[in-house]
Amino acid sequence: MRVTEHFKQADGQTLISFEVLPPLKGGSMQAIFDTLDPLMEFKPPFIDVTYHREEYVYKKRASGYYEKTAIRKRPGTVGICAAIMHRYGVDAVPHLLCGGFTKQDTENALIDLAFLDVQNVLALRGDARKFEGRFIPEEDGHNYACELVGQIVDMNDGKYLDDLIKGEHASKTDFCIGVAGYPEKHFEAANLEHDLRYVKQKVEAGADYIVTQMFFDNQKYFDYVDACRKVGINVPIVPGLKPLTKLYQLNSIPRLFHIDLPDDLVREISQAKSSDARTQVGIEWCAAQSKELKERDVPCLHYYTMGDSSTIQSIAEQVA
Repeated sequence: MRVTEHFKQADGQTLISFEVLPPLKGGSMQAIFDTLDPLMEFKPPFIDVTYHREEYVYKKRASGYYEKTAIRKRPGTVGICAAIMHRYGVDAVPHLLCGGFTKQDTENALIDLAFLDVQNVLALRGDARKFEGRFIPEEDGHNYACELVGQIVDMNDGKYLDDLIKGEHASKTDFCIGVAGYPEKHFEAANLEHDLRYVKQKVEAGADYIVTQMFFDNQKYFDYVDACRKVGINVPIVPGLKPLTKLYQLNSIPRLFHIDLPDDLVREISQAKSSDARTQVGIEWCAAQSKELKERDVPCLHYYTMGDSSTIQSIAEQVA
């Protein structure tokens, strides 16, 4: 079922969904099941599975020269989606990136997903590779998420890259398309107004809903939704949530995700006397966020699990 159909069927009730990371190469599917098994009591209608593009590493050879090698540390997104749908009977939402994909690669990935009866994708540009100062697309790849959305819409209309695929051979896909939104703006945008223009382009290209970057101050989400509505963005906007539970995250989360942390949260985490105390601070903060968002009738609470099911479970128990 399409994600937006889940929202409609909920009839105003706030749903709960989760996002999981593929295990590192060499890991097993059991790691995903261990994360999700305790969370299925909350009846998520869909589960997101992230995609991680290849990285380049340089291996020194006996000659003294370095060989540039591409590796993908977390493969398996499509297979994980199939396994989730088979084991739990819920919809899976694979992330699909511009980075690392040609247009032909994208088309083939979408065909595979359609054959597996996956009906939802989250279309993202993706980040620049490490050691690259800016995002560089593949040759004959997409520069922007709105272009990726356009290709998915074309396939929904039965339009393929190969002009010879027409008529009875042009099977139409039926993907519901999610895109990312940034309540504190994308770090590459000049300002929020500039960022909203790009979000609106994605919606006008055919995106059906938005999932936000994590935030720790609900007012920023509420202001973001208001700003979206004012510029004519009227699709559902799902808040993305993650508990902050470790001391090092006070530096790593702002650095990696380009967001601010509220003074009260920073103070409470800093003053906690143990790791368990810090975890409890993060749980209570995220639970309070979730309850307020639910009171404001958000369509869904979307939790970034990062492999930590016990913390997410503690939060969901207070909210469900």
